[in-house]
Amino acid sequence: MSVSGRSFFFRFNAYLYTMSSHPIGIFDSGYGGLTVFRSIAALLPQYDYIYLGDNARAPYGNRSYETVHQYTLECVEWFFKMNCPLVILACNTASAKALRTIQQVDLPRIAPNNRVLGVIRPTAEMIGSYTDTNSVGVLGTRGTINSGSYEIEISKFFPEVSVHSLACPMWVPLVEYGEYNTDGADFFVGKYLQQLLAAAPDIDTILLACTHYPLLADKIKKHLPQGVKAISQGPIVADSLAEYLQRHPETELQLSKTGDVRFYTTDDTADFDNHASVFFGEKVRSTHLRLGHI
Repeated sequence: MSVSGRSFFFRFNAYLYTMSSHPIGIFDSGYGGLTVFRSIAALLPQYDYIYLGDNARAPYGNRSYETVHQYTLECVEWFFKMNCPLVILACNTASAKALRTIQQVDLPRIAPNNRVLGVIRPTAEMIGSYTDTNSVGVLGTRGTINSGSYEIEISKFFPEVSVHSLACPMWVPLVEYGEYNTDGADFFVGKYLQQLLAAAPDIDTILLACTHYPLLADKIKKHLPQGVKAISQGPIVADSLAEYLQRHPETELQLSKTGDVRFYTTDDTADFDNHASVFFGEKVRSTHLRLGHI
């Protein structure tokens, strides 16, 4: 077979594979969503998955609602082209700034039978069960904190719980640049935690409302006083997804189950693979994806 013939053969087989599979799509603006995906894949390993990190346009945290919606919708539409009937926005900023519009406006127009879920609501549904003092801290990016999404959602399920939110703009760069185990990380972790606890000393539960923050978990725990716990979203979102699939067999039955996992990034694949392996906990090999004007 000629080189061109082999190339066509491989492309054709890849096309057939994509058409016959119906994976769950996992989306984040970069690497952080891999901490959520890690928990999902551990709990539900039987399903096929596609992970997409929009690293070329990250971070989303300081971008406008309009821009975050535009970027997130482009990625969601790509997942639909890849035959994903269900997409998880494993990104707090996208969940805060884009999810509602996608669910209420875009889905009825472009894919009424598909579903897009986020990470804020399932976390809000559970966070009240962790606190004894009814005082919870929420740490996240400026975009997530300024949206007020956690205050709104937690009040729906636990109106008696007081929510104290704080943006931690230095934490994502510390993680992205591999500085999360350094003395510099200790300084910035301690700084934000002291600020939060000084404003609300009765906090006994702190939600890490950014998927990057689990990589700082050891530092965070070291700076927390006794009796205060830090909660990561990954296990909560994974449990919520499992329950969702049980409640919605019309979606669950569409999903293919071969245990296949694929990774895509809109930026450099070598750089993505190097960082993503840390977040995901095992070696990652990605494919480059070109979206929009990138």
